Amino acid sequence: MTEDTEPTPDAEDGKLPADVIENALRLTRLARRTEGDRAATHDERRDTILATYGYEARVREDDDGAVLVCYPAEWLRDGEVVFDRIEDRSRAVERPLTGDEDWDAVEEANREIVARVGEEYGSVHEENVRAFADFLGNHHVCRIATATPAQVREFREEYYARNVWPDDEQRAALAQSLRIAFDVANVDQPPI
Repeated sequence: MTEDTEPTPDAEDGKLPADVIENALRLTRLARRTEGDRAATHDERRDTILATYGYEARVREDDDGAVLVCYPAEWLRDGEVVFDRIEDRSRAVERPLTGDEDWDAVEEANREIVARVGEEYGSVHEENVRAFADFLGNHHVCRIATATPAQVREFREEYYARNVWPDDEQRAALAQSLRIAFDVANVDQPPI
């Protein structure tokens, strides 16, 4: 999809199509590289495209850089997320606006590990590893195989409790799930 292409709402699952996400990323990056009216035009174009799908965008500044966050509009009240309105967290989209590695390649590699964990070790470990993969991909554009001790610590101490909402079984299995993920990723010395 190019900037001038009008999107058509064809996502049956209520999630943003990949080409819409890529276009939103492109327009946001263009807006950040330009100033004044040109930047505003790129932001307005992105917002119009996302609104067609019932989404709104925010740019969050993290220690590791800026992240484009696209929320379903029904989750928001006065620009703030209302957690009681969230039914399916997977509908939100977060993409780093900086990073050296291609997000799609990272996502594919991490999803392969998640799938193998699910097949070999069951759904509890799969859910934990999926959360870890989402954190690494969306916040660090990082493969499970190259995660650092600091990233593992951030995931366990900050992200997991605030964003995953695990049940008791998932929470109890987290350390084992991470060891399994690194084993499946063929990491000789896991950063745990």
